[in-house]
Amino acid sequence: MAARFRMSDLGALSYSLGIEVTQGKEELTLGHSAYASKLLEWSGMAESKPCVTPMEERLKLTKASTAVRVDTTLYRSIVGGLHYLVHMRPDIAFTVGYVSRFMEDPRDDHLGYSEAAAALR
Repeated sequence: MAARFRMSDLGALSYSLGIEVTQGKEELTLGHSAYASKLLEWSGMAESKPCVTPMEERLKLTKASTAVRVDTTLYRSIVGGLHYLVHMRPDIAFTVGYVSRFMEDPRDDHLGYSEAAAALR
């Protein structure tokens, strides 16, 4: 390719598009921990405790919720960021799909974390 296109060697890839790349002799490891940390911090949930399941079991949310509205743009940004994480974390796919249903008119209970919801009001 160097004969056909003008190129420069920037060294080994370590970070691109929110994906951390670690290259070993016989392995290549991809990760999203820095991106996930930034998303948690940006959404106001950096101090949240980790949990085994990404969503409460048998959680019932509805579009007809009467809870306080949250900022639609920020809610959509958070859900979009989570959609990007699904590529590396398929275990959160169902939860992200579920909260995506409420992007038109997000409410406090759709966000599911009252302190983060307060920041988005």
